[in-house]
Amino acid sequence: MTTRRGFLASLMAVGTAPRLGWAAVGNPDFLAAAKDPDGRFALYGLSATGATTFRVALPARGHAGAAHPTRAEAVAFARRPGDFALVIDCATGDVLHRLTPPAGHHLNGHGVFAEGGALLLTSEQVAETSDGRIGIWDVSAGYARIGAFATGGLGPHEIRLMPDGETLVVANGGIATDPTDRSKQNVDTMRPSLAYLSLDGDRKDEVDLPAELHRNSIRHLAVRADGLVGFAMQWQGASGAATPLLGLHRMGETPGLAPAPLADELAMQGYAGSVAFGGDGSELAITSPRGGRLHRFAPDGAFIGAVTRADICGLAPLDTGYLASDGLGGLIALGPDGTRALARQDVAWDNHIVTL
Repeated sequence: MTTRRGFLASLMAVGTAPRLGWAAVGNPDFLAAAKDPDGRFALYGLSATGATTFRVALPARGHAGAAHPTRAEAVAFARRPGDFALVIDCATGDVLHRLTPPAGHHLNGHGVFAEGGALLLTSEQVAETSDGRIGIWDVSAGYARIGAFATGGLGPHEIRLMPDGETLVVANGGIATDPTDRSKQNVDTMRPSLAYLSLDGDRKDEVDLPAELHRNSIRHLAVRADGLVGFAMQWQGASGAATPLLGLHRMGETPGLAPAPLADELAMQGYAGSVAFGGDGSELAITSPRGGRLHRFAPDGAFIGAVTRADICGLAPLDTGYLASDGLGGLIALGPDGTRALARQDVAWDNHIVTL
């Protein structure tokens, strides 16, 4: 595998071609995938007020995305398990590159830019075994594939860059899936984990859930500026278990769980679709499109309260609160003073809102 140090040296020698910045597409604050009324799919740029700043067509359903830190370029990931990711010029709508994982690998719907946009890292798994991989792509060389490293678990989903810029946190879902029909193969023995890796793949820390929660698949991540990680989970065991769906962790410490009161936990139907810290970092929340609920928590895991909203899932920081989206086209702001409607687009928003 090409080392990161060697890659950066070559980057300095080659340089990068200039491209338009985000101002060229209206300075969007967020990206979100959606399904249009005619059944087609698209990637949208959104302002903090819920206005559309651009729309780019996608060939199939999108899931999450990754936004380049300086230029109007986004990577749209297919829904897991995916066989493509599209690098899109958000100013023109052109597909600059179609990223295809190596034979026998699947993309798992998430990715992140690192090294100031010089690298793209993608969440992947080996199709036959579900062993997790992080794919490494050289942005300056037209997103050439330059290597991969193991995540240390099965079925990784979301990945995030930690505030130090040198550490990747990975949500290893712990589930082995059949590559042909996505059926779950190891529910009785699954082992979700939260892994912290260097950008060269060295393990810095790894934590497991308590044994009685080994069916709680770790799926999605939020990272606060001081390194506190919130992780959202999806229960794979019997229905009605009312297990906690939010965890909190700092590197080197034991993870903590954030339960909701029993009736609220049951209403989530064992499924957390997104997680985010509020804009000022004073709280965090998870959403459940199945339950039509958003649950708010303090950073110590204490339950603050719930918001009811049909098919709510997408969630991102907004000022002192959150921006949330739903499958009915709604975009809402949630803050200390309650819930406020921002806009309604004639689309069905997908699971995630990506912050630029």
